[in-house]
Amino acid sequence: MVTAAAARKTVQKGKLMDFTSTVIIPLLFGSLGIFALFRLLQWMRMRAYLQEAVVVITGATSGLGKECAKAFHAAGSKLVLCGRDSEKLKELVQELCAVKNHRKNTHEPHTVVFDLSDTKAVVNAAEEILKALGHVDILINNAGISFRGTIVDTGLHVDKKVMETNYFGPVALTKALLPSMIKRRQGHIVAISSVQGKISIPFRSAYAASKHATQAFFDCLRAEVEQFDIEVTVVSPGYIQTNLSLNAVTADGSRYGVMDKTTAEGQTAAEVAQVVLNAVGQKKKEVLVAGLTPCLAVYLRNLCPRLFFTLMASRAKKERKTKGS
Repeated sequence: MVTAAAARKTVQKGKLMDFTSTVIIPLLFGSLGIFALFRLLQWMRMRAYLQEAVVVITGATSGLGKECAKAFHAAGSKLVLCGRDSEKLKELVQELCAVKNHRKNTHEPHTVVFDLSDTKAVVNAAEEILKALGHVDILINNAGISFRGTIVDTGLHVDKKVMETNYFGPVALTKALLPSMIKRRQGHIVAISSVQGKISIPFRSAYAASKHATQAFFDCLRAEVEQFDIEVTVVSPGYIQTNLSLNAVTADGSRYGVMDKTTAEGQTAAEVAQVVLNAVGQKKKEVLVAGLTPCLAVYLRNLCPRLFFTLMASRAKKERKTKGS
């Protein structure tokens, strides 16, 4: 009896091993092969999409904009770098041209100097870009300004200043370039928004409001231009290691001048730029680039708003105590 049972057990074990070796392992390797092939095709498609594409980047002289310039230049795109400081733009062009890329043909970037908060200057800049390059394949609305202050102490002119740069500027540039994209039935518009375009935290009212408006506008745009085969991508980063908090405006319009701890400990601009590059190359509709806590906060705001509001009120109270001490 024992011998028969042992024999049956041996047979069953042999069948299991045969099944594993003849079915499971080949299936596993086949799946890995298909996945690898998919990723290769995806990479080739992205490379073809970005190479030789005319890419306009606003706020290109520093932070995320500068790193995006490096990433897209390395991908073989034809860059149009935009900013307010002509000297910094020239320095960036020299820096990019000094980098040799033997795998891809790189192009000397074109520069356009203008202030996003000046609507007339934005329209003129769009005309200059189209005149110089003929068309725009990808527009990356990156330039922006942050804010720190209480609502009760903030002058309306400060709210308007933040909205002009973060919302009306990108909208004006997008509208100026959109007709040419529609005519060609080709184009890709990218908005660098923020996690604060999805949730609002205390003492960031003007900034959060501008990013909520940005999110809404480009969500609407995506739906309206789909019929013209135009892509729209909204990238919502969390904290990035840039000078955004240093250059933020305060309640009276003065410069904040402080590097926040959260900013200093955030993701590097180079890391986020690579995410932007991949998101554009893969034609993603939306990307949330943040740590676990901000991502959970976004979901909490939608699933349990009461708890979210309580946490934000607690945060506001804590920040007031910290500043008062």
